Amino acid sequence: MNELLGALALVLIIEGLMPLLSPARWREVFARVLAMSDGQIRFIGLLSIVLGAVGLLWLR
Repeated sequence: MNELLGALALVLIIEGLMPLLSPARWREVFARVLAMSDGQIRFIGLLSIVLGAVGLLWLR
């Protein structure tokens, strides 16, 4: 359970870096995401899951 909470904490840290360091660029990226179709967003989500799973397998 501690590893899961640590991983979630790291996700929050990484997610917060872009709006902290470059809020204008973050708005631009967010606007592009809003303009995408549901299918494109789902594909990005699937790709993120696959890459994360491969990364975890590689590390272990």
